[in-house]
Amino acid sequence: MSRGKLLVYLVRRDLRVADNPILHHLATADHGFSHLLPVFVLPPHQIEVSGFLAENEESPYPPALSKVGKFWRCGPNRAKFLAESIWDMKKSLETLESGLVVRVGSFDDVVTSIIDSLKDSSRSIDAVWMTEEKSFEEEEDQKAVSNVCTLNRIDFKLWADEKYFIDDHDTGLKHPQDLPDIFTTYRKTQEPLLKRPRPSLPCPKATSLPAFPPLTWAPPQKSPFVAPNTYDDFEYRLLQPVENMLAKPPVYPHDARSSHPFLGGESNGWSRLFHLVKNGGMAQYQDTRNGLIGLDFSTKLSGYLALGCVTARQIHAELVKLENGLEPAYGKSLGFGMGENEGTKAVRFELLWRDYMRLCTMKFGYRLFRLSGFKGEQKESANAEGKYDKKWKSADDKVAAEGQDPPPEQIKNILDRFLEGNTGMGLIDASQRELYHTGYTSNRARQNVASFFSKHLGIDWRYGAEWYEAMLIDYDVSSNWANWQYVSGVGNDPRGDARIFNPVKQAFDYDNNGEFVRAWVPEVKHLEKLENVFQAWTADEEDLVKFGLTDDLMVTDPVHKIEFMVDRKPRGPRRPYRWKRGPGRGSRRGGSSAPADHGDGAEEDHSSPIPTDGEGQYYSNDSILFTLTLNFIPNLNLTLTFTLTLILMLSLIPPSSSQDTLHLRTPHPPTLQLRPPA
Repeated sequence: MSRGKLLVYLVRRDLRVADNPILHHLATADHGFSHLLPVFVLPPHQIEVSGFLAENEESPYPPALSKVGKFWRCGPNRAKFLAESIWDMKKSLETLESGLVVRVGSFDDVVTSIIDSLKDSSRSIDAVWMTEEKSFEEEEDQKAVSNVCTLNRIDFKLWADEKYFIDDHDTGLKHPQDLPDIFTTYRKTQEPLLKRPRPSLPCPKATSLPAFPPLTWAPPQKSPFVAPNTYDDFEYRLLQPVENMLAKPPVYPHDARSSHPFLGGESNGWSRLFHLVKNGGMAQYQDTRNGLIGLDFSTKLSGYLALGCVTARQIHAELVKLENGLEPAYGKSLGFGMGENEGTKAVRFELLWRDYMRLCTMKFGYRLFRLSGFKGEQKESANAEGKYDKKWKSADDKVAAEGQDPPPEQIKNILDRFLEGNTGMGLIDASQRELYHTGYTSNRARQNVASFFSKHLGIDWRYGAEWYEAMLIDYDVSSNWANWQYVSGVGNDPRGDARIFNPVKQAFDYDNNGEFVRAWVPEVKHLEKLENVFQAWTADEEDLVKFGLTDDLMVTDPVHKIEFMVDRKPRGPRRPYRWKRGPGRGSRRGGSSAPADHGDGAEEDHSSPIPTDGEGQYYSNDSILFTLTLNFIPNLNLTLTFTLTLILMLSLIPPSSSQDTLHLRTPHPPTLQLRPPA
């Protein structure tokens, strides 16, 4: 190495070769480096790495379990998508005559190991670069690497993270603390969004990067771990320790189909993006985004955004090509050459919401993970809690409030049933089972799950956020945790605890033929009435006997009941009639995780009134019974009942069955292609 200079590039959530500032700089600038070693580190505090142990060896790191629920932090579906994305970048770099190595260990241990290995060969590292991330653990990793480099007199540089929609330098915010606490206020400072993103960077040309070090230079994986040599070995070792997330996992239903069968990686992200633009998914997004079933009701780009396989400004650039009629391959696509439409505008809106969640992380720091959330007063310690005084229920008797009702052991049982999708609330159970088996569930479902868990059940919302972290293919730290806070009432939703979703009414609104619930909860598929499908305990005794549900826990012991009237008269003894308004309101948006779709849950106006979704709403396919109570005469309560007949105009979500540009799950991702297929 005496004749050249070696740069180590630590890859994290920037798993792409196009629009990659580090690779672009190395391919175009006079940087002085003769060799480039890209390294992807599997951090043991976030990913369980015991599958990479050599035979009869023990790990020097503790298990990668979450703090509150003790779940594996990276479950099998997310681990698989990550493996696919890493290997896809490896293949892409190899086409550029470079490469990528995977190493197991903490960031500082891996860098130290590489330094020591090269010293033994009379070689050295001249610089270490990585993309800066703004969340708590990632900043700790950056500090650890910086300290190692300082100790060894190695240049260390953090590059700006440019995978977001609006560049940090262009927001007008001088400091993260200047970020408005209400999204609408921030949005208005950034509009119009069409002109906001910076241009994306091209893919480096072959041979334009510094040379990949010879195999004789490649630092070995430090004991007791072994490095994977093939994709199949890599995937097996990554998934093997975390395959069994539940003691009693739900069975994969025969009639259910994944809404997210897509491979991870940059090349597959581009295939998905091209498909959406060509087949009209982007132009129709505003109308279809609240769907529950299918491939194209939402973009499904959030997993690629989370890992940096594609960037928000790349998505924006393809939208501009469609809107301005610049790409001939989009010539027959809906919206071609017609300017920004409601669909493409809504996609940009979601990308901005995703930006906003990250900016909230920058503003509030470790408060992202605190029980009291953003609303809690700032403390000096990351483990300190704020002043927010809501009494959350816990399954841990060490932290549960004295006299908690139900007690911790019962909350543990409720939590298990929630994770298994066996609460008796059809929409919630269907979503949880879909999530477990596929690593995905829709934005609409996520909002309802988070609201049900935190507001109907009152359980510590962090259990839910940690479970989503483990299970979601598209997990993003800011989007997941900030959106769970938002829905749980401890984040920056201006309406806080007042926003409550009624999952029964939501099921009638968004699964109005019961297709989603029947597919994922086959126990109720034969029940005729939707109210019974959405809450099995409301079914008549005759139907329960007929379909073998008499002794089912969903009927005998539902975790939570919502009295929801469909007709004027209650159906059966299990559902008493009440004239009652719910305590709060639901919303069109509001999300609970990264983005089931980009940002998962931004509402058009987060500070404006929206229709009530509280308990006590009574809905049927052709009528809604409204109750209005007037108290304008002392000691007299007059109840006026109006029955409004509604003609429901149900518009079918346009199917987009063409799979010509999609790469579904196959062992190896294809070669990167950055032009839309003709």
